Amino acid sequence: MIFNSLIFFIFLPICFLVYALLKGNTRAQNIWLLVCSYYFYGYWDWRFLSLIAFSTVIDFIAGQKIQHSENEKVRKGFFYLSLATNLGLLGFFKYFNFFIESTETLLNNLGLEINTWTLNIILPVGISFYTFQTLSYTIDVYRKRIKSTNDFIAFAAFVSFFPQLVAGPIERASHLLPQFLKPRALSFNQFGLGSKIFLWGLFKKVVVADNLASYVDIVFENQEIYGGLVNVIAIIFFAFQIYCDFSGYSNMAIGLAKMFGFDLMQNFNVPYFATTLKTFWQKWHISLSTWFRDYVYIPLGGNRAGNMRMYLNLVITFLVSGLWHGANWTFIIWGGIHGLFFIVEGILIGTNRDTWIKRFLGLLTTFTVVCFAWIFFRAQDFTHAIEFIQNTFSLDYTHVLKPYRLVVAFIGISTLVFFDYLKKNKTAKALYTSYMPLRYGFYYLLIFMIVLFGNTNSQEFIYFQF
Repeated sequence: MIFNSLIFFIFLPICFLVYALLKGNTRAQNIWLLVCSYYFYGYWDWRFLSLIAFSTVIDFIAGQKIQHSENEKVRKGFFYLSLATNLGLLGFFKYFNFFIESTETLLNNLGLEINTWTLNIILPVGISFYTFQTLSYTIDVYRKRIKSTNDFIAFAAFVSFFPQLVAGPIERASHLLPQFLKPRALSFNQFGLGSKIFLWGLFKKVVVADNLASYVDIVFENQEIYGGLVNVIAIIFFAFQIYCDFSGYSNMAIGLAKMFGFDLMQNFNVPYFATTLKTFWQKWHISLSTWFRDYVYIPLGGNRAGNMRMYLNLVITFLVSGLWHGANWTFIIWGGIHGLFFIVEGILIGTNRDTWIKRFLGLLTTFTVVCFAWIFFRAQDFTHAIEFIQNTFSLDYTHVLKPYRLVVAFIGISTLVFFDYLKKNKTAKALYTSYMPLRYGFYYLLIFMIVLFGNTNSQEFIYFQF
């Protein structure tokens, strides 16, 4: 089930109505949210519910044992059990065939002719997200940053909370879990605010992302035809497609959670206005970048052991982040590009942007690097990415795509940039917030554009594959 589908708009009112009727009974609300979340996830494939349930039980028990045991060996044992369970599930379903095929290729290149076998494994939707969310709980309990919960229903609802289950934000237990343990306030104003946030996310998905996808897919899937400026436009469009697709999901998740009385963390903060790559990663997929910072980069040593070790830790973190995104060398290369330019920026360019010209050049440079890396993220494989780059420098403009796609894309991107500018500029934001006709006029405009330009094919979100 996806947020931009008809079945979801039948599911949501039923889920919310029963939830509202249970107001005052937190445990009953949690049970109902757990039932709804399992139905929501099981709508894709009910068999994968066993994975969430298994991971939930293991981590709940591990958290209890880690919290209440004075024996360090016992604490470590259950901590490693949680790690092995979650990373084992993630590794098997997502990376088993990748490592088998990579090993076969390596040995064959070394002259050792072998034939391996692979399995027909279906990747469970959102497994990378909920395994990281529940792992953070166990890690924080082990580090004694939070205490384990005794409420299994609340913990299970935290792990499977349907608004952010399959594509984040990846919430920390310290922030979201306590919200399941106390009464939630429901109000018309809160529901209205959540609806507006959801509407903005829906616009980004069905008007901007899905319309850009039709252009991007044609270009990337027909590299023997297109090249030159068409490719340049395609990769710029993909940059906005993936941003609107993913941040659109995050907006919808945050809005839905707000309707039910929950607060989720901000996951995007106008990243394409970043003037440095460092700032970009402070604004893009914030829940994941902070997760890797706290659970990979800092444990590796962070910046505590000199510059060389810091740079190595950065590269390792970005490579692991790339691998998290998908079982393909293109994702690892994507992460490596970010790690490399992160270091180049720190050593050669610096992060001082004290004049408007430096900020403008920084914004342009950062966006260019990010778009270049997106080529590997979007390409089917390494060969396809290299062909795309080579064709970009060709001068063949014979094949031009339909102008309608460009017009719709321009309208969607312009609206997006305008709204992001309002968020970034304090004066414009204050005007937008205080002047009601402007604010409501904008929401009516979104509804009009969704009806007029919205893609009705209910396309899945890009990050569902991760």
